[in-house]
Amino acid sequence: MTKHRTGTREEWLSARLELLEAEKELTRRGDELARRRQDLPWVRIDKEYRFETDGGSVSLEALFRGRSQLLVYHFMFGPEYGAGCPSCSSIADGFNGIAVHLAHHDVMLWAVSRAPLAKLQAYKQRMGWTFPWASSGSSTFNFDFNVSFTDEQKREGRAEYNFRTYRRAKSATPDPRPAEFARMAGADLATYAREAPGVSAFALDDDGVYHTYSAYARGLDGLWGMFQWLDRAPKGRNETGAWLRLHDEYDER
Repeated sequence: MTKHRTGTREEWLSARLELLEAEKELTRRGDELARRRQDLPWVRIDKEYRFETDGGSVSLEALFRGRSQLLVYHFMFGPEYGAGCPSCSSIADGFNGIAVHLAHHDVMLWAVSRAPLAKLQAYKQRMGWTFPWASSGSSTFNFDFNVSFTDEQKREGRAEYNFRTYRRAKSATPDPRPAEFARMAGADLATYAREAPGVSAFALDDDGVYHTYSAYARGLDGLWGMFQWLDRAPKGRNETGAWLRLHDEYDER
C-alpha cells in the first residue's frame, strides 16, 4: 500500500487548482526576472580572447557567426580531464535540439571549456553532439568569468564563484557526488574542482562585444531539461548519492 496521501478525484482537483495559482504566480515572477535580466547594464569586452574551434583560432566576436547575441555554456572539462563533467554532460544532452532554433532566432549557443580542442572533439563524437564547442585553453576567458580557478586561488581563499568567495561547505555527512563525478571525468577531486559550471550571455553591436549576464550553480537549474521533467514526476528529483551517469554509461533497463 502506498505511504503517500491519497484522496478522491474531487480532492485532487481542489488541491491541483490551488497549486495552479501558485504555479501561475511563479510563471509571472519568472517573466519579471527575465525582463530584469535584459535590463542589466552591458559591460564592454575590451580584452582580446582567442578560442580554438573546428574552423581554427577565432575571436570572441567570431563566435557570434553573424548573430547579435551569444550564449556560452561554461562546460566543466579541464585540460587534465579524461571526459566531461557528468552534470555538464547531462545539461549538454539537451543542446542539440535547441541550438538550431536559437541560431535561427539571432542567438548562437556555444559550449566553452579549457580542455584542448582534440579532447573536446573526441568527447563530442562519443556523446553524439553537434552543437559548436570551443577550447579557451589559450586565454584567460574561463578565469575572467569565474569558472576556472588555480590551486593558489583556492588555497588563499581568492576564488570567486557565484558572486562570492568560494568556500567549501562543511557537513557532517559529506556529499559523495563531487568525488564520484571526478572519477567519472577521469580526474582526481582537486583537479576536478578547478572548474565550475556557468552560463554567460554576450551582445554584439557596431561598438563591439558586451557582457550582459552570467549565472552559476543553482542559477543553471532552468537550463537543465532533465530536472524540469523530474520536478513534475511523482517523486521529484529524489536524489540519493551520485546517481547521474554519462548517457552511454547507464546499465541497460
